Amino acid sequence: MLIKNGRVFTMAGKVYENGCVLIENGKIKEVGEELTASFGEEIIDARGGWVLPGLVDAHSHLGTHEANMGFEGNDTNEITDPITPQLRVIDGLNPQDKAFEAVRASGVTTTLVAPGSVNVIGGQCAVIKTYGRCVDEMVIVEPAAVKIAFGENPKRAYKELEKMPSTRMAIAGLLRQTLYEAKAYQVRKEKAAEREEYFAVDLKLEALLPVLEGRIPVKAHAHRADDILTAIRIAKEFNVSMTLDHCTEGHLITDYIKEAGFPAIVGPTMSARSKIELTNRSFFTAVKLAASGVKIAITTDHPVTQMQYLPLCAGLAVREGLPLEDALRAITINAAEIIGAADRVGSIEPGKDADLAIFDGNPLQTLTKTLYTIIDGRVVYKKE
Repeated sequence: MLIKNGRVFTMAGKVYENGCVLIENGKIKEVGEELTASFGEEIIDARGGWVLPGLVDAHSHLGTHEANMGFEGNDTNEITDPITPQLRVIDGLNPQDKAFEAVRASGVTTTLVAPGSVNVIGGQCAVIKTYGRCVDEMVIVEPAAVKIAFGENPKRAYKELEKMPSTRMAIAGLLRQTLYEAKAYQVRKEKAAEREEYFAVDLKLEALLPVLEGRIPVKAHAHRADDILTAIRIAKEFNVSMTLDHCTEGHLITDYIKEAGFPAIVGPTMSARSKIELTNRSFFTAVKLAASGVKIAITTDHPVTQMQYLPLCAGLAVREGLPLEDALRAITINAAEIIGAADRVGSIEPGKDADLAIFDGNPLQTLTKTLYTIIDGRVVYKKE
């Protein structure tokens, strides 16, 4: 396949005003100008359009909180035990969720899907493509992170069940206790291996070893400033990597976030102030964090805001002062880097997966339409 005559935003430092992208065997083979196709090869003329890497939403519940399905289609939260790191989101993800069609039609080709934010430790996340019938074939990274949560969600759910945690202190205490148990488990496992002894696997603690070993981050649901700082405090105590998800009051403590060095996945901002910790929600959050040097992504937290509106969310941040380039990065290469998938997606570079979106103009503007969405070199959406 050859895409030609488009304004190609590689998100790797280069914009081709009249660019071409050559695709072969599902990968990007070459990017440049005046490239030619082989005989019989499919050609897409993107004249007048913008060609971007497929868009990336760094935090969602796509396929686990299904459209129009109510309780039967909601497998996001296991509200029976506040500590469930052994749960794998791919075991509750339905690729037949009707929302996938609208998502592909908006140019989004990759998302990180997470268990919900009711449990203190919710389970293991996965990065997936937005096209496919079998989740195992859609996966890019799994596990990609372990979900943890602070603030109102755990407090509310477990207060109603009359069990711990019902306070922010208890949330932090349970998380610390479990991480210490995982460290002790890690030592026991290593000693058993040295002695060549049988070792009984504990799935809860086993799931936390990639976090303790620095292979994947914890993905921290934290809206309020004090919850963000608690997440940072605990991550530093245990020397683990972390992404700050939602980060709603991040603009109030930007200097602390910058010093901590963790990236922020900001949003959903185009949604109601449905709870107290969203009081200070603003599109300015992304602006201030990015200006301070914090690496940001923008999220819809689908289905809180439907994922097809990801470009619009980025556009509203531009309206508040976020530079256009930063907004595009927040839904492409920055998002891919933050979720650990940048070796395959997020930019248009040779060797990467041929995941692209072609728009009839600036995708962050409301009147812009998606013309093509391409995943692994295959057209999965075409505007008729």
